[in-house]
Amino acid sequence: MSGYRKALEPAEIAAVKDAKIDFGDIPELDRAFWRDAALVEPDRTEQITLRVKRSVLDHFRAPGKGYQTRINRVLESYVRAQRGTE
Repeated sequence: MSGYRKALEPAEIAAVKDAKIDFGDIPELDRAFWRDAALVEPDRTEQITLRVKRSVLDHFRAPGKGYQTRINRVLESYVRAQRGTE
């Protein structure tokens, strides 16, 4: 961030011309880098039908919007605990 007195705001960063950016400390991505690179696919969600008790659904819906995300987080936590990766 040399040359700047304070951190730049996103709009200020976007306004910096490419020619003004110093890329000198960024290493080249040579063949060795790409040889060891691996494609990592994101863990996407899948729409399913799931039957749960009304009391469970009411509990997750009570805080408001986002109940499906909350249910998914609890299930993810359970899976990690079962695998011993938590």
